[in-house]
Amino acid sequence: MNFIKFFFSFFLFLNAAFANFVKSIDIIGLDSISRGTVLNYMPIEINDQINSDSVELIAKKLKETNLFKSVKVDFDGKTLYVRIQENPIIKYFDFVNYKNDLVLSDSLIDEIKKNYNLSVGKLFDEKKLKLLVENLISIYQNNAFYQTKIDINTELDDSNRVGIELFFTENSPSLISSFEIHGSNFFETDDLLDLFSIGEPDLFFINYFTERDRFDNNAFESGIESLRNKYINSGFLDVKINKNVKLSANKKNILIKLDIDEGNQYKIGKISFKGIESEITDIKLIETLKVKEGDVFSRKEILKGIEKIRELFSDKGYAYSSAETKVINTEHPNVYDLEINIDKKSMIYVNRIEISGNNRTQDEVIRRELDIIEGQLYSKSEIDESLKKVRRLGYFSDVSLSTTPENNDSDRMDIFISVEETKTGEISIGLSQSSSTGAAFTGGIEQSNIFGTGNTFNGRFVNSSAVTEISFFFSDPYYTKEGNSLSYGIFNKSTNAAELEISDYNLDENGFTIGYGIPVNSDSNIQSSLRFASLDLKCSSVFSSSLYEQEQCNSNDDLDTTVKLSYQQNSLNDFYSPTNGSKTLISSSLAIPIGDFKYYQFEASNINYLPLNETFTLLTKNRIQVAQGYGDKTLPFFKRYFGGGSSSVRGFDFNSLGSKYDNGKAKGGEIAYLSSVNIITPGKTVGIDNENIRVGAFFDIGSIEEKVSKLSLSDIRASTGLGVSWLTPIGPIGFHAATPILKQTGDSLKSISFDLGMSF
Repeated sequence: MNFIKFFFSFFLFLNAAFANFVKSIDIIGLDSISRGTVLNYMPIEINDQINSDSVELIAKKLKETNLFKSVKVDFDGKTLYVRIQENPIIKYFDFVNYKNDLVLSDSLIDEIKKNYNLSVGKLFDEKKLKLLVENLISIYQNNAFYQTKIDINTELDDSNRVGIELFFTENSPSLISSFEIHGSNFFETDDLLDLFSIGEPDLFFINYFTERDRFDNNAFESGIESLRNKYINSGFLDVKINKNVKLSANKKNILIKLDIDEGNQYKIGKISFKGIESEITDIKLIETLKVKEGDVFSRKEILKGIEKIRELFSDKGYAYSSAETKVINTEHPNVYDLEINIDKKSMIYVNRIEISGNNRTQDEVIRRELDIIEGQLYSKSEIDESLKKVRRLGYFSDVSLSTTPENNDSDRMDIFISVEETKTGEISIGLSQSSSTGAAFTGGIEQSNIFGTGNTFNGRFVNSSAVTEISFFFSDPYYTKEGNSLSYGIFNKSTNAAELEISDYNLDENGFTIGYGIPVNSDSNIQSSLRFASLDLKCSSVFSSSLYEQEQCNSNDDLDTTVKLSYQQNSLNDFYSPTNGSKTLISSSLAIPIGDFKYYQFEASNINYLPLNETFTLLTKNRIQVAQGYGDKTLPFFKRYFGGGSSSVRGFDFNSLGSKYDNGKAKGGEIAYLSSVNIITPGKTVGIDNENIRVGAFFDIGSIEEKVSKLSLSDIRASTGLGVSWLTPIGPIGFHAATPILKQTGDSLKSISFDLGMSF
């Protein structure tokens, strides 16, 4: 034992006596990298013991930093020599000969350079450059550019700076020549193919815009997922899809074949609910779930129903309720029972509602839109509806809501509503054209949240050769606590009909309006109004002759008093460029006998936007207007309807439709009808790189009938054409090229129109 201790001690003595220690470190080859940076990466310091393994480890660690092109480490017994050659600094990094936005874009290139840390001013790493190029090739192949080549050119200068140039030869993309689906017995093959945004080419004209035959791997995989979900949501839980995508020998064509093994269709057996004892019956829960025994097993519908059940409990105060579904095998093949476990948790009450961010808008303006109040039971649906109503005010660019328990064990919840105010007042100056004013200079002052009260004040000015108008309008949307509105205004309007190409008279109107509105729901209301106007009608000598409107021109009637009742609905998703939703107006006006005129007017109109896909939108417009006199009075000729032009049947001259006087001027009519069908798409679909431009094709049909009792098919006009709409800083501008396809001899035509203030 003593011998062993002696030998071990002697070994330690020899090791210490002949050990090598680093006395100094000499780093050779530094240029842009500091000595401290190199030392930080080295696993050794001065006075540390060193051996051959340590030398190899130092070299390995420095190479792993990717900062150096070469590393050599030597030790002479005292000094550790580290000889390095730094990677060069990137002087420039250019992508050459790629077509912007075809596959790559400037923003994507910047992102790729950043991800691989190969931007200008960074250290060059050849391995990262090769990985970047491999990534680019993968991106091109995912977009069917299988023949794309990328050449790398590098140039190193005397200052150890490198210039990098990637030269692209994109060639043409491979196109889908065939797309087949086999094994689909339950669904029609064409219905399954429609799930894919890519496929065999459409008709040439359509395919030019849609590029349906352009392969995109992301779109392909998205279609596969939609296909799988369609089967699973129809009860085919075991569906299998075998993908076979082949590239032709010349790499110009892609052949796609999908083989589907549908498997069995599963149905729902018994449905049971566990874990609850509440006032909500199983019958009510089944009604809410909306799936029942014997239905096809649809994962989508079941999950949707489970969420509805959870919301049902959350509307009764159970804010944190949860529901989980258990699928149970049965003795019947292809049938699964459902067991739904519901955990209500405790009932929650609203403690505080705090509003922040409203620097101008008064708290009351926001609180009166809330359907939930402090102290009541929590209700998710009432909170959601409250948020929608606050957003619809138009006073805020952002509205968000968050909730927190009063404390961890509390049955009370605090609600925090945060708003970001936006500009609610503006002065507008612009140009427009309509059937009522012609080409006009317009100006206005609008404040939809005056003094933060939620009330609206509008001032309007129109000046054209045909119409001069000044008006002021005020509205209080919450004149009552129930949300009934009150509005009133004054106006002064002068019309020179000769400038509108309709008649030869001047009409001055001065008066006021007062209105009262009642909300029906979140996007519709009923409005009633009373309008008093003092008229001053002056007809030319020709127009007041027996050939034209002698009786009315020579009349002393000058007081026009009308009452109006209207229903308005608006669910459009944008003011200037909608792609979804509808706008409906139904109104009826009656000139009451306390004035000098007796007539009625009725109007029904609908505008509907229906997205056909992500690119194209179907726009339909329908409008009918009817007006007649009653009692011993005829309809005032200046209340008749006119048509033709950009706001009516395009391809015909402004206000030119319908019967004419002997001098060729339009008489107007008691009834006007317009129907229009439009297919519209963003300008980028046809290569116009401007998000504010839309293009489309249209078909218009309409007529102006002089008398309701004398409707005639010969008065119907129709046209078709193409149009462009551009939203500019001064308002929308419309351009239309139309060809009349239903016309009569003597019609005044206008194939090209350029309109200010008009859009699709």
